[in-house]
Amino acid sequence: MAPQAVAQTAEPQEHAAPEALQTGDETPWIYEGSDVPQDKEWLWGAMDNGLRYAVRENGVPPGQVSIRIRIDAGSMHEREDELGFAHLLEHLSFRESTYLKQGEAIPTWQRLGASFGSDTNAETSPTHTAYKLDLPNATPAKIEESIKLLSGMMRAPVLSKENLAAEVPIVLAEKRERGGPGYRVAEATRSTLFKGQLLGSRLPIGTEETLLGATPEAMQAFQERWYRPENAVVVIAGDADPMFFAAMIEKYFGDWQGKGPLTPAPAFGDPVAPEGVDPDNPVGEVAVLVEPDLPRTFAYAYLRPWRKVDDTVEYNEGRLADLLATAIIQRRLEARARVGGSFLYASVEQDKISRSTDATFVSFAPLTEDWGAALTDVRAIIADAVTTPPTQEEIDREAAQYDAVFVNLVEQRSVMAGSSLADEVVDAVDIREAVAAPETFLQVFRGMKNKVTPQEILQRTQQLFKGDVIRATYVTPAIGEASDNAVQTALRSEVTANTGARLAAKSISFDELEPVGEPGTIVSQRPLGVLGVERIEFANGTRALLASNDYEPGRVAVRMHFGAGKRAFEQDEAAYIALGEMALVGSGQGVLGQEELDRITTGRVIGFNFEINDATFVFSSQTRGPDLDDQLYLFANKLSDPAWDPNPVIRSKAAQLLAYDGMATSPGGVLQRDLEFLITAMDGRFKTPSVEDLNAATPEGFREVWAPILEQGDVEILIFGDFDQQKTVETLRRTIGAIPTRKPIAPEALARVPAFPESGNETVVRTHRGDANQAAAVIAWPTGGGVAELRQSRQLEILASIFDNRLVEAMRERAGASYSPQVGTHWPIDLSSGGRITAIAQLKPEDVPVFFTEADAIAKDLAANPPTAEELERATEPLKQLIRRAMSGNLFWLYQIEGSSTDPRRLLYLQTLQADYSETTPERMQALAQRYFGAREGWQMAIIPEGQELAKSTGERVVPAVRAAPALTTGR
Repeated sequence: MAPQAVAQTAEPQEHAAPEALQTGDETPWIYEGSDVPQDKEWLWGAMDNGLRYAVRENGVPPGQVSIRIRIDAGSMHEREDELGFAHLLEHLSFRESTYLKQGEAIPTWQRLGASFGSDTNAETSPTHTAYKLDLPNATPAKIEESIKLLSGMMRAPVLSKENLAAEVPIVLAEKRERGGPGYRVAEATRSTLFKGQLLGSRLPIGTEETLLGATPEAMQAFQERWYRPENAVVVIAGDADPMFFAAMIEKYFGDWQGKGPLTPAPAFGDPVAPEGVDPDNPVGEVAVLVEPDLPRTFAYAYLRPWRKVDDTVEYNEGRLADLLATAIIQRRLEARARVGGSFLYASVEQDKISRSTDATFVSFAPLTEDWGAALTDVRAIIADAVTTPPTQEEIDREAAQYDAVFVNLVEQRSVMAGSSLADEVVDAVDIREAVAAPETFLQVFRGMKNKVTPQEILQRTQQLFKGDVIRATYVTPAIGEASDNAVQTALRSEVTANTGARLAAKSISFDELEPVGEPGTIVSQRPLGVLGVERIEFANGTRALLASNDYEPGRVAVRMHFGAGKRAFEQDEAAYIALGEMALVGSGQGVLGQEELDRITTGRVIGFNFEINDATFVFSSQTRGPDLDDQLYLFANKLSDPAWDPNPVIRSKAAQLLAYDGMATSPGGVLQRDLEFLITAMDGRFKTPSVEDLNAATPEGFREVWAPILEQGDVEILIFGDFDQQKTVETLRRTIGAIPTRKPIAPEALARVPAFPESGNETVVRTHRGDANQAAAVIAWPTGGGVAELRQSRQLEILASIFDNRLVEAMRERAGASYSPQVGTHWPIDLSSGGRITAIAQLKPEDVPVFFTEADAIAKDLAANPPTAEELERATEPLKQLIRRAMSGNLFWLYQIEGSSTDPRRLLYLQTLQADYSETTPERMQALAQRYFGAREGWQMAIIPEGQELAKSTGERVVPAVRAAPALTTGR
């Protein structure tokens, strides 16, 4: 058994030669006006009817073909009475078209192995609508059939009254789920920053009035106006002959003709300052937005008109210089925030938005109600950047970081997924620029970085902080804290440059650091017996699993497990769990604080992610072979010599305090806050810490809790990827093998497993402070955990998929009650129990009982009757293809093998992995349903608006409301 890294190219199929390819000396359409070196792996075509296409061969993952169809029509192409039509048409195109009967699109692609939502999807933006299909196991017949089906969706969707009646409620459900304070702020921010432009008033979701007013005739007129070959680009990248892709595009799109004359795209408008503003500081419209439950955030932008550019090498050199300029300011702002400034975070970004503006955005979160002080601090750091050149050391530091990024892209270009490559072309078309190979990015960057001087960065910075107009929004929870006039006055005021924000050079290298300890002794070194993995055990008890291969050039995955995870904590330590997730790594190690960690990893591909799982803690990173030794040092040194800088804890605490009230503003936020706590029978370790919990937490308490935890439990490290195995074994002796012998985990901690609420018919009710038409519902059944029934846990994925398909049909297709109900299964392998199957939906409050009734009925029917063969095919084929594609990557196998040095039984189930996810019987599914759905009623939770009562079921099962402990609803 080995990762399937070699592409399984589909057998060639007879087809007519494509005629529209741009070959020889002809400039491909995407490179017109550009001197950027062409990416020769792409083939470009321009058809007589105006349709353009791009195709290439790519075998990552093996057997997959990614198809994208971009239509140059988004929400800014709508008229005032058509708001939301572009997005609605996207939905209608999936419902019924020339080659697909009503409701057949999703089942059809599921039978072809493409899962709905991830492999089959679409998006509508202000500037385009893009249809996306990632087709696994793509034989020529499947590819041709898919292109044919997609062509019918683009050319002739069925825009009937019946289809509108079905899809409009689904779109309205999507709109409803996006509502609430966060959405109101986003909408007001957009309308303020982009005032006078279509971008400020054309949200893709539309309005209830225009959506309900949509008619077949109006939709047909919109479709015929914009869905034309001149507005279409087809992109295909995948594991087959690109000439075949081109031939199929020409076959099914070649006779497509638009109806009537081509309609030119509307003028999107330019940012224009109000009359009478100071041209040197053109502060224009601002908006103070009061939302009682949202944290303070301030955003302002320097807005310039967007203009199409010639995407030349010189232009890209300028863009890269802009990146260096903003990175220098960003690092200064971050350093200021770390040491306890007046803001929690601040960011600077230059971006071109929806072909409407070229803008520089500044955003920050004030720590207190004194937003003016925070604004002054941020502006003072920027003022220094626009008046005084940076140091060469600052430039070199950011240049080294970008150089490492571009080198890494070059190293990994052979393992770039076809889906990502196809998306890059769609994005390039959207911004009217070209595409380039990773080698070109690196070449251009290295060609310009030695020419970049402090004076040039100063000039680029000055241009970034100029605009035709400056606009701003300030979100505050307090009425009267700010006014539009006060914000305008603050932005117009002079500010003194903060010269102290510059970061002095502090040279530091790994060679200067103290060793972890005496190099360890290897007591066991042998092949694991699968995938070429080697198992190494050191005298201190640490263990390593190594798999060196070239399946993913330039990429190394590292995961280090230790300790007891959430089992290590007491019931009243939720605050320190949450603070640890954000602050433990930043608290430092040895002589390395946050700034030193940043400096020592500059120009390197070194990461440091930290996870707190139910049963273990995990350090993880995606690195590269040359950086692996130092990556391992950081992981080991964090355990052997942790530091306890209080600032990251204080900052993390401030961030969580600011965010807590915001969780109450939507059903989704309440789910995030309360579900894990409630579904584990109110286990305090799964609680989201309240304001009181966080206020009681201190840096001293943080150290007291975490210091002993970092000393406990065996260590297992897994390293999979492109590295020198012999050299890495020696590095492991000096790092993981050299840490002090670990202390044992207390038996009472190891015995802790999350419980499940007692069986009963009562529904737990929580309330939110968002929109009155928003609610959410959850129903769940306990399953199990552990390695012994690992094969059964995989079969549960199939059962959950069948459940999900039925629930989507019941709640979305039949009633339009919910936009995206979901059913999932969780099976903790490291624990003996704690698993569950959970169904979740966001819906209208009056539809909550409908959800419970439908989900309960589906569960009971699955227990009473076996699913059909067609249902099994729709569930198993996407799962089979998902697993097959994942098998081509090292990370997939790492996840399957992790923990096996503690429990070797995991290795026994590798040989049945694919069969467990893709082969089953109706009888086996029914038996699982009987075991888990038939044994007890599902546990129910509802989140409804404040002031409302839970709607009663109209069926046999009445749903009484039971209010849970008020301590969990801390806040206003």
